[in-house]
Parts: sequence; structure tokens; C-alpha cells
Amino acid sequence: MIMDEAEEEAKAQRKAVVLTAPLALEGGLAAEHRPPNLLKQVFSLFRNVRPGSDLTRFQLSSLFNMPKSQLQCYGETVYCCGEDYLQECARGKSSLERFTSVVAWSLSTTRPAIFGQAPFNPILGETHHVSKGSLNVLLEQVSHHPPVSALHATDSEHNLEMIWCHSPIPRFQGTSIEATIKGKRQLRLLASGENYEMDSPNLSIKLLPPTGADWLGNVRIKCEESGLRADLCYYKSQVFLGFGGSCRSVKGTICHSKTLKTIYEIDGQWDRVIRLKDVHCGEVTVLYDAKKAISKLNTPILVAPQKVWPTESARVWGEVSRSILNKDWGKASEAKRRIEEEERKRRREREMNGDHVWVAKHFSVARTKDEGWECWPLEQLVPPAPIIVPP
Repeated sequence: MIMDEAEEEAKAQRKAVVLTAPLALEGGLAAEHRPPNLLKQVFSLFRNVRPGSDLTRFQLSSLFNMPKSQLQCYGETVYCCGEDYLQECARGKSSLERFTSVVAWSLSTTRPAIFGQAPFNPILGETHHVSKGSLNVLLEQVSHHPPVSALHATDSEHNLEMIWCHSPIPRFQGTSIEATIKGKRQLRLLASGENYEMDSPNLSIKLLPPTGADWLGNVRIKCEESGLRADLCYYKSQVFLGFGGSCRSVKGTICHSKTLKTIYEIDGQWDRVIRLKDVHCGEVTVLYDAKKAISKLNTPILVAPQKVWPTESARVWGEVSRSILNKDWGKASEAKRRIEEEERKRRREREMNGDHVWVAKHFSVARTKDEGWECWPLEQLVPPAPIIVPP
């Protein structure tokens, strides 16, 4: 009898957790679940929004949601990769070799955005916990307004640690949505004692034909211990009236931080191939191959349903995700409305009790002078997760 109850509980837990294919080079599962009359829906959505408006409090219909949370999208950039560029960072024999590997890995975290679809805005305290081999990844939503997500990942076998803080600030610009990504990304190679800091490109969504979503802007990667720095520019070249250009392009350099003397030149497209040119001898090598890195990615699987936290993204949004996958938009909207209303109810209760400051469970959080955010994990190591990425 007890065994039957335990089995039923495990089945219920497993059913509550919905895991979907990661955003890959081909667009992944989310690309197959576009709502009907997408372009018409997008135009009507922003009809009464003023240019320059901050969209962080904008309520988005489930018609425009992909079946996963933003926390899952952030996590996928770390634990879903066909060719393991991350482990290559630790294997480098010299500081320059390790640095170029970090640049390649940073490029692998750039994933295609899908026009007209956005992940769920995580609720406060939501978590996402996944393991891939010896790499354990934990994310927590540490602020809701403004939205701030913290990430901590550790790999004891390869002596790696990551601490990220993400704070997107989307603004409506009339014919486009421009999302500035605030926050700091850190990758630590513990064996060599090197700490790499980097930022993220910004997301630009064009609402008028030709519509589309592109990562644009400047990214800097630096390592004080080695004295090396990379400056990358994500851009879209235009030939005539915005048409015919080459999108998803990246160019940049790797240089010495003090002298700014260039070592390598970087050029290519982040969804294809990016090459590295040695400026001294002219040798050109492949730095990054998107087809190997972000295509045919494995979907995470649930291996220990009884250990899934109630705050897990794949559980919090499970019913909404399942309804979107079934294209039952009415049910998806109702399930999403319940989650958002429960979130508002909890906020009102905290305010009535005088708890005006949310205290994250896994991170300490602080604002920076440039209106950004910094996050520090409270635990030294991330434990193995009940959700894993199969080899």
C-alpha cells in the first residue's frame, strides 16, 4: 500500500515537470509552437505602448510564450552544448590557449532568439537546477521588478566555477524592442587561478518587415591574471534599405590589455563559423563552429522526480508549457494567470507583514553603480540535480 502511494506520488511529480527541447541552431521545439496570425498579433500587442516605455512590467499573453522559463533559457546556454567548449577552457596549456577557448565558449552561449515568442518571466524565488556530467548548474530569480536572474555552476572534476547575473531591460522604440542585458558574467578556472569577466550582447527585435530578432552590440572579455582582453562586436551589415545584409555577424580582436597590441583578429557569423587569424604569421584557424556547438542538442530528462523543488521552473510552469505544446491557448492563459495572481498575492502578504525586501535563498544580491547587479552564491558547490542532460 505504501509502495503504491509512493509510485503514485512519483508519477504525479513526473507529470508536473515539463521539459522541452533547448533553443538550438534550428530554433528547437519552441519554433514549432508559434501562435496563429503571429504578425497581426504582434502589431496589436504594441498598438497602445509609447516609444521609450520600459517593458519589464508588460503583461504578455501566453500566445507569445514559448514553453519554457527565461531561467531555463539562461541555463541551457551553459549545460546544453554539442561540443564541450567549456571543458576545453580548463585544458589549455598556456594562458593564451585558455583565453581563446574562453572566447569560443562565450560565443557558444549565444542562442537564436525567435521572433514573436518569449520565455516566461520567472516568478520571484523560482529556481532551475540541472546537471550535465560533473557540471552542476543552479539558477534563482532573485528579483522580479526589475527582473534579475542569478546563476552558479561548479564542476569539481574540471575545476570550473561560473557566477552570472542577468538583468534584461527591454524598451519599446516604436518599430523595435531593444533589450539591454545588464549584469556580470564570471568564469573561473580554478587550477590556473584565472578569472574571466565578460558581458552579453543586447537583443534587438524588429517589429516591421523585415521582422526578426538579432543579438547586437559590443562584448568585452578580460582576464586580469593573464593580461589578455577580447573585444567583440555583434552586428548586422546592411546592403540597401536594410535588406540583403549579413546577419548574426561577429568581428573583433584578442589583445594584450596594457599595450592593446593585437594578437588575433576574429571574424565570422555566430550561427555558422567564426575564424581566428594570427596577425603575426597570417595563419587562420576555426575558433568556433556553431553547427557542432548548438545544433542537435539533447533535451534534459528527469531522473529523480521526488527531489525536484517546488520552485523548479519546469514544475512552476509545467501546466502552462504542456498547454502551449498542445496548442490549447485558453488553458495556457488560465494557468499562467493563476501563477501570476499567486505571485501578486504573495507580494501583498509580504508587504502587509513589513517584508519589503526579498531575501534570495541561494544568493546574496547587490546593485552596482551603473544600475547593474552583482550576485554571490551562498554555497561553495552546486549539488547534483534531479534533472540531467543525457550524454
